[in-house]
Amino acid sequence: MRALKYGMVYIIPTLFLLGLWQGGWLTIAPLLFAFGIIPLLELIFKPDSQNIEAAETEIRRQDFSYDLMLYMVVPVVYLCIIIFLLNLSSIDYTRVEITGLILSMGVVLGGLGINVAHELGHRANKMEQLFSKMLLLPCAYLHFYIEHNRGHHKNVSTKEDPASARYNESLYHFWIRSVVYSYISAWKLEAQRLNRAGQPVLGFRNEMLRFQFIQLGFFGGIYFLFGWKIMLMFTCASIIGFLMLETVNYIEHYGLQRRMINDFRYEKVTPIHSWNSNHLVGRVMLFELSRHSDHHYQPSKKYQTLDHHAHSLQMPTGYPGMMILSVLPPLWFAVMNKRIQKSHLMIQDSLAVG
Repeated sequence: MRALKYGMVYIIPTLFLLGLWQGGWLTIAPLLFAFGIIPLLELIFKPDSQNIEAAETEIRRQDFSYDLMLYMVVPVVYLCIIIFLLNLSSIDYTRVEITGLILSMGVVLGGLGINVAHELGHRANKMEQLFSKMLLLPCAYLHFYIEHNRGHHKNVSTKEDPASARYNESLYHFWIRSVVYSYISAWKLEAQRLNRAGQPVLGFRNEMLRFQFIQLGFFGGIYFLFGWKIMLMFTCASIIGFLMLETVNYIEHYGLQRRMINDFRYEKVTPIHSWNSNHLVGRVMLFELSRHSDHHYQPSKKYQTLDHHAHSLQMPTGYPGMMILSVLPPLWFAVMNKRIQKSHLMIQDSLAVG
């Protein structure tokens, strides 16, 4: 029964399907819910920093119903894609409705699909890894599977990580830098893996090379079945989807920097190197992604067992509200830079005590 609360995530695809069916203002209902209702609720309800007991943690870790909540996202996302493509090709929507549907499709792909792809991409089970890749495919972001697990988690909160936002870096500059250099990083990481294994870089064993053919086949199939206009509309939704991911990357590590030790290696990743949020609605709607401090501290933990850490840096609101704040750089800097300066003082005090 505890796992059922995560069924709230299916409100967004349900609203999206209603928008496809009814048209009108319902075409933007997922956006209104994600960036209107949820931030409002998170202002009303106080964050919950309580952790579950060790015995309950083990029960939740082994409870298959939590995994089932993730697995169900795969057919739901692909159902939304299929109906989106079929309806756009057969129903005479207005331009405003088409714009709303594209934006809402992007929310489904990014807010639901890539979020679950992130969780499943950390699993050791091959089926779960396949589900992760299936959810990254519609946004043409399969390289995230390589770069995030082998690059981001190793280099997080350092200058070597393209997915960690710098102090005073705007969201829009970060988008360009992270999108471009994360893609390049994935190629480099895969080449390094193949070189260590004594395998040719330009061969079938290169997963990045396979990813490109799979993505071209996916979008080529949309073009073949529905034409270039529908493919272009879906591509716009895909871009919105991966920009949502990059916006989340931006707010998760903005301005945080691991210290260099002995001039040749960085300090160990701890909960203070990620921004955290205990706001309940956002936690449930994002499968606990907002408890990001513990995720980076212990990446192998399943979402339902993530903990709050007393010294983790706290966001003023949940992820949806922070994403709205991030698109307004002057306001973002005014709010977050003060928190970073305060966190530096706290870290210095703790080091002095130590």
